[in-house]
Amino acid sequence: MQILWIITFTATLIWSAINPNDPFTWFLEVLPALLGAIILAITWKKHRLTPLLYGLILIHCIILMVGGHYTYAEVPLFDWIADGLGWTRNNYDKLGHFAQGFVPAIITREILLRVRALNGRVWLNLFTLSVCLAFSAFYELIEWWVAVFTGAAADAFLGTQGYIWDTQSDMFFALIGACAALLCLSRWHDRQLQQINIPTL
Repeated sequence: MQILWIITFTATLIWSAINPNDPFTWFLEVLPALLGAIILAITWKKHRLTPLLYGLILIHCIILMVGGHYTYAEVPLFDWIADGLGWTRNNYDKLGHFAQGFVPAIITREILLRVRALNGRVWLNLFTLSVCLAFSAFYELIEWWVAVFTGAAADAFLGTQGYIWDTQSDMFFALIGACAALLCLSRWHDRQLQQINIPTL
């Protein structure tokens, strides 16, 4: 699994870096994926995660790298979907923000269970959702700061496409993603944690 993960990540990264639509946006979008890969490499031996979580992180990295290559407003597949469904904008960014809640929800859940920070599944789910919303809000702050310091160069990174409620809808999609992850993956996640002797709630 480790070799397949590395090959998939590296191949997607190389493809993403070849003639991206906007090099500055590519750097901004791909940087979190690169930092995430470095953290996973550093923690591989002493703090190995569940296979489910490694798979989710890889999928999130691929979403970031595809968005970085085309820019989030110009991913061809979502242009085609927009034409077919009559959308007025390319909604690939909403997929990205859904993943921004979906994947961090399982990351947060695994960390909380490993350190035994909470008692009770209700508190676990509530705290997980809170962390995901906080992370999403902080990312919106980062987008704002980048826009302030770089001006028009950050337009593709922001990806608002003229939608005045883009920031709020981004956070809402992250919340939906986090809720979906907890509803769909909690039992699967619990089974994998139990296999490595991590108690669940």
